Amino acid sequence: MKFQEYGPEQKDVILLLHGGGLSWWNYREAAELLRDEYHIILPILDGHAGSDRPFTTIEDNAAELISFIDERLNGAVLLIGGLSLGGQILLEMLSRRREICSHALVESAAVIPSKLTNALIAPAFGGSYGLIRNRSFARMQFQSLHMKPELFEDYYRDTCRIQKRDMIAFMKANTSYALKDAFRDSAAEIHVYVGEKETGEIRRSAEAICRLRPACRLHRMPGLRHGEFSINHADQYADAIRQIIQGG
Repeated sequence: MKFQEYGPEQKDVILLLHGGGLSWWNYREAAELLRDEYHIILPILDGHAGSDRPFTTIEDNAAELISFIDERLNGAVLLIGGLSLGGQILLEMLSRRREICSHALVESAAVIPSKLTNALIAPAFGGSYGLIRNRSFARMQFQSLHMKPELFEDYYRDTCRIQKRDMIAFMKANTSYALKDAFRDSAAEIHVYVGEKETGEIRRSAEAICRLRPACRLHRMPGLRHGEFSINHADQYADAIRQIIQGG
C-alpha cells in the first residue's frame, strides 16, 4: 500500500481512508488545513489509481493498514477517518483491534449487504467499463456524484487508471460488507456521519452501526449527499476532526 503524507512526523497521526473509485485527493484539502497541527497520512487503497497491488477484500485492506500502524506508528494513531469504502475498512479495523485509534470518524459507510446490487455489478460493468475513458460519459458520472467541479480532472485521470477487475472487486466488496460483532468492543470514541440526502441504505447503516455500539455519536448532516462532507466541505470536515479530538 502506498501513502501520501502531510505535516511534521513528530505530530500526532491522523489516517484518512478515501472512498471507492477515488484516491488520496479525496482528503487533500482537509490534509492541507490540518497539516500544521497533525501528521496526516492518506493511504491509496488497493486496486485504486497509484496503488501497488490489486483489490482483494475489505478485510485484507484493514489487515494491511493495521500492519502499517504496528510497524511504523507504534500500534495506534490518534484518529482514523474513512468515507464509504474507506469507512467500511475503518469499521473492520475497529473490529479487529480495539485500541487501533483514540477517535474514529465514519462517513457514509454501508453495513447492510445488498445481494441484488452485488449480483448486478459484474454484468453492468462488463458492458460499460469501456466508457469510463470517454470524457463526456465520465463528466456525467462525475456530476452524478455531486463533487465540486475542480476535482473533475483528478477524478477522470484516476478513474481511467482503475483496472476493470479492481473496480468490480471493490464495488462487490462495498455492497456485501457486514459489520462484525467484535466492533462493539472497540475502545475508540466513534463518530458516525451521514447526509440527510443519502440513500435509505446508507442512513439505515449509520443507525445500525450505532445500535451495535450505542456509545457511537450519530451526526445527521442536513442537505448533504453521499461523500459531500469530506470532499466538498473540507473546512467543516477539518473542524469536525479538531472538535472530536478536543472533546467538543
